Amino acid sequence: MNLPFNTDIILENDKVLLRPIKPEDWEVLLPIPIATPDLIKYSPTRIHTEEYLKDYIKTCLEERQKGSRYQFTIYDKEKGNYAGSTSFLFVSNINKTLEIGATWIGREFQGSGLNRNCKFLLLQYVFNVLEFERVELRTDERNIQSQKAIEKIGAKFEGITRSHIIMTDGYRRSSKVYSILKVEWDEMKDGFLG
Repeated sequence: MNLPFNTDIILENDKVLLRPIKPEDWEVLLPIPIATPDLIKYSPTRIHTEEYLKDYIKTCLEERQKGSRYQFTIYDKEKGNYAGSTSFLFVSNINKTLEIGATWIGREFQGSGLNRNCKFLLLQYVFNVLEFERVELRTDERNIQSQKAIEKIGAKFEGITRSHIIMTDGYRRSSKVYSILKVEWDEMKDGFLG
């Protein structure tokens, strides 16, 4: 099955609700980067002002129209508040592969299990509904916190893509590449949430 870009994908469990990002979401999401301006310091985008966040969401929606990216808002059901955003990127329906990334979660939601629940819902959808074969996760080689989170969910380190992305300050980021294959997901999914 191909990723249905024209469909509103809703993924949820008792902890989290993931729904497609909408233009007006800047209002509920802006408090997150304002509270922590360095939240996405390892990302090639900026979101810490109204203008930046509106531009970010506009780009996400344009990329969804093109069939290359599907951005979600993250709603923490236990805390009753919006927590951030995540997405499917670099979608290849032909090769049955995609990347899970562009994830940012407010500091007050980190360490609560929210990210793990998000990843579970995303991986379950990719592997069990779409029947894709591979999910990739990438992070700046300087971002130790992100690397630990990716390794904690069981993704396998594959290597470093050198001089991979240009950052907003002109720095050329090298990215650590991780992956999970469908056969691995079949073995890890039952114990994924503990």
